[in-house]
Amino acid sequence: MKNKSICLIFSFLLLTANTNAAELCGQAKQGEIVVGLAPGATEASLGSSTSLVDQDGVFLLAFGRDEQKSPILSIRDNKQQTNYTLDISEGAWDIQNIKGIPPRKVNPSDSDLRDIEFEQKVVRAAQETKNMTPFWKRGFIMPVEGRISGEFGGQRIMNGVKKNPHAGMDIAAKAGTEIKASSDGVVTLAQPDLFYSGNVIIIDHGYGLHTIYAHMQEMKVKRGDIVKQGDIIGLVGQTGRATGPHLHWGASANGTKFNPTSLLNINTANKFCFTL
Repeated sequence: MKNKSICLIFSFLLLTANTNAAELCGQAKQGEIVVGLAPGATEASLGSSTSLVDQDGVFLLAFGRDEQKSPILSIRDNKQQTNYTLDISEGAWDIQNIKGIPPRKVNPSDSDLRDIEFEQKVVRAAQETKNMTPFWKRGFIMPVEGRISGEFGGQRIMNGVKKNPHAGMDIAAKAGTEIKASSDGVVTLAQPDLFYSGNVIIIDHGYGLHTIYAHMQEMKVKRGDIVKQGDIIGLVGQTGRATGPHLHWGASANGTKFNPTSLLNINTANKFCFTL
């Protein structure tokens, strides 16, 4: 896969793309999201993750933290399926050793496990909505300003127990700091008191793309609300499993979690486009 051209603006792609070719715009790297264009396509899939494709052949494709080096992207239209072997660069992940967390947050009891199962269920359902309104084309901003206290993909060792890789990024800020919607979208979850996430909000930005905002002190929106980029959706807090006030900001596309900072350049002029 070669660097073909600079992706100037997304609408330009729709006007000039070769109808017999597929393109990806963005970084082909673990933890990143790219914009795909395959005119005439009805479905695009990478492994077990299937992307929603609009009438123009536009779709979003995320590469997870542990994405393999040469995954197969399958693009289908009404006549055939075409497979492309991608070349994915490796990410670099941080390892953190965190102590002082309440033991039940590291080694949950049977009762806690039931709460965790409930949390996984409601979060998963909120990230499976199928909205095809292209809210994401508005672009994205940081939801809150502060010190980055936890990077996406980092491996955390909590009280000596190795945990799953970090699925988002943590932004440390003073309790009560206002949190903004990073882009336009529909609120699919505004749930209080979850075991890990505390007070948490999920926003659907269309095409299978969702962002998550966890550990809030207070939530300012409810499920079903339509929000605009910059709207205040809550306040920074320390609810759920948290050792200090911060916002956990995460992102997923069609079930694949990726680095949310990748969204900050999703619709700008400095993206590289690759012809497959």
